[in-house]
Amino acid sequence: MLKIAIQAKGRLNEQSMSLLADAGISASSGNRKLISKAKGFPMEILYLRDDDIPQAVAMGVADIGIVGLNEIVEKDEHVERILDLGFGACRLSIAIPREADYTGTAWLNGKRVATSYPRILGKFFADNGIDAEIHEIAGSVEIAPAVGMSDAIFDIVSSGGTLVQNGLREVEQVFFSEAVLIATPGLQEDKLEEIDKLKFRLNSILDSRGMKYVLMNLPRTSLDQAVKMLPGMKSPTLLPLTDPEWCSLHVVIPESELWGKIEMLKSIGAEDILVLNLENIIR
Repeated sequence: MLKIAIQAKGRLNEQSMSLLADAGISASSGNRKLISKAKGFPMEILYLRDDDIPQAVAMGVADIGIVGLNEIVEKDEHVERILDLGFGACRLSIAIPREADYTGTAWLNGKRVATSYPRILGKFFADNGIDAEIHEIAGSVEIAPAVGMSDAIFDIVSSGGTLVQNGLREVEQVFFSEAVLIATPGLQEDKLEEIDKLKFRLNSILDSRGMKYVLMNLPRTSLDQAVKMLPGMKSPTLLPLTDPEWCSLHVVIPESELWGKIEMLKSIGAEDILVLNLENIIR
């Protein structure tokens, strides 16, 4: 039975549980619950602090884990990154008081920068020849300049709203992160087989995100034009209609291209266009 570590609470917990649920795996995630047995897959779920997950996986306390890439790099634990999950996107950035006159990275020389990510920040300073003091604090990094603890901060930024609320502005984007699936190196074959089964489920969901299933009726005279403009998984699916001059065309289209493709299809005579959500793509 696999053991997977996920964040005990917060945004990554919600998104991780949602992904597992889409993969047919459910478990109780009530408050104060540290471990639960999953339904729908032979797996136990450990609820940990996000910064403890890399170490738990490296030690084999958990076989796999879902955690932000930033935590993996910061903790520098020996784990295997096996799947990027496409959610939890954020960045680690340097922010300074809004009124400060920032002229570039040289501004940071001689300054004190508060952060919970000293390893990543230290590498950025070393790579850019910056001589600044790193002041490590555990939480509430964004208030450090206001209370005189630092001249700047280095912290996670998603929308930037928290920075604005604390009179800060982002000046350097240093590291980009998202949720990833990691594993303990050197797992036994039976556990590797279970991980492959889990990855198969997760990939089917991740592949379907941002995709739409589109059905339409199309004059056969426009078929060649439609096939040229539509991607399809391998090629569009063609079905006959009782009217020999018409056919039904089925295709999967990225959501980002959807309305442009629909406008093109309508211009060559497509009618009765249906757009459906995709739950899974099994390759």
